[in-house]
Amino acid sequence: MESIVLAIEGLDGLTLSVMAAAAAMIFAGIGSAMGIGYTGQAASGVLSEDPDKFGVMLILVSLPGTQGFYGFVAAFLIILKVGLLGDVAAVTTAQGLQILGAALPIAFTGLLSGIHQGRVCAAGIGVAEKKPEHAMKAVIYGAFVETYAVLGLVITIFLLNGIQI
Repeated sequence: MESIVLAIEGLDGLTLSVMAAAAAMIFAGIGSAMGIGYTGQAASGVLSEDPDKFGVMLILVSLPGTQGFYGFVAAFLIILKVGLLGDVAAVTTAQGLQILGAALPIAFTGLLSGIHQGRVCAAGIGVAEKKPEHAMKAVIYGAFVETYAVLGLVITIFLLNGIQI
């Protein structure tokens, strides 16, 4: 435990803030990439049989991509908070740890909800293939998973706004 504390003390606040922005984007981006991978594979199979179903497939494939955008928004807010696009703020190690902690809600909800939303939407693609008139029900199921990524982003924003630099 002491070695972890010493390692953290060796990092300055700006480095921790950059790590926070990177974590928000990387983990949420991985979730989106995996989710879109699942849905894209399922949709490609359907489209090989019936290309006219592209519109509804596009909606279901794109849903898991939002987590990556949420991670990007969080990363951008962190970059703005510490002034990486202009006058860089003097960020203490404690503030850097706070910013890193604030990035975790979207990082992890983005990762996990992107993967699981992809699985839900891939199953929904099966519904849309067999019963196109029920495709929007599948979209609604996917939106339920989306809720937790949105909540993760909202908490990240609230936490970032509470950090004084």
